[in-house]
Amino acid sequence: MTVVKNVLVVGGGIGGLSAAVALKQKGIDAEIVELNERWQVYHVGIIVQGNFLVAMDALGVADKSIEAGFPYEGIHHCDIDGNRRYSQPPIKVGSAKYAANLGLTRPALHKILTDAVRTQNIPVRLGVTVKDMVEGPDGVAVTFTDGTSGRYDLVIGADGVKSQMRRRLFGEDYKPAFTGQGVWRYNIPRPADFVDMELFRGKPGATAGLVPLDENSMYIFYVAGEPGNPRFQPETLADELRNRLEGYGGLMAKVREQIIDPALVVYRPLETLLMPDPWYRGRAILIGDAAHSTTPHMGQGAALAVEDSVVLADELSKASSVESALAAFMRRRFDRVKTVVDNSILLGEGEMNPEMKVNVPEVYGRAFAVLAQPA
Repeated sequence: MTVVKNVLVVGGGIGGLSAAVALKQKGIDAEIVELNERWQVYHVGIIVQGNFLVAMDALGVADKSIEAGFPYEGIHHCDIDGNRRYSQPPIKVGSAKYAANLGLTRPALHKILTDAVRTQNIPVRLGVTVKDMVEGPDGVAVTFTDGTSGRYDLVIGADGVKSQMRRRLFGEDYKPAFTGQGVWRYNIPRPADFVDMELFRGKPGATAGLVPLDENSMYIFYVAGEPGNPRFQPETLADELRNRLEGYGGLMAKVREQIIDPALVVYRPLETLLMPDPWYRGRAILIGDAAHSTTPHMGQGAALAVEDSVVLADELSKASSVESALAAFMRRRFDRVKTVVDNSILLGEGEMNPEMKVNVPEVYGRAFAVLAQPA
């Protein structure tokens, strides 16, 4: 018999949705509250690897993820003119039965997870979040911003990098820090013969790339230093991204001209945070970006959030107490997550400071050797 019967999940993103599904599969009732009234995500894509699909398989939706995305093996490294210099051997992470990489749009992933939530009849309330929490000896009494209340055996904070649950549990001591870089993304149609990722090097401190997302689309990304953490007027975003991609040749030069709608450009400053162990206090715990926000250099943000959810549900289903379940969760998660966060930061610092001479293949190899092990 599980040590918890009902759980409140705060946040309806990747981590929160995955957590609710994983808990329900273990016979634990879950309820989701999401502050945003519109349950949607921005339209660009993500890159994931095999360990993400292993975790999604635990939720029963790996095949749907593959069908919705674009599996690929190759990563081709090009110079600034678009000439291929070398192709990176595929690195299988987590399971040999999956492709080394999968491109996937965020709306497609959101639909897969929300469909799974609906299929399991998990309650979701939008435009609502936690107003107050009081923990007792056998549960947490929660008052919500809509005036309702409830009692739960556990509360999971999965409310992202700007987490209010983190502030509620740990105060103001832990905040995401700007790394010095920003990432630009824009979706465009995929040519039929574009079937692998292409990376473009040559501009100091910058990496540009093209990634297939599904049968019809791919996306452009550009990661580089953004001194001073600037903010941009929305109407200027297409011009800003085209200007940053000026000087690249090959396919990048051709697709650059397709960046025309500023409303479809997504820019995010890169911020990172790793909460110290433990990520919980009493009967409340943080997962996903609320506990560990990483940069996209390893393509592991979504994977870590889904893994968190699967591991937490597993530990809750077999532990003799809430405390022992959460402690076991931390033993399984902290070092693995730290490996990704630390090495992602190192890759970004190496891009901004070429004099560091970061051995990129070595960094990836070291991290992926950890990720190849079961979560």
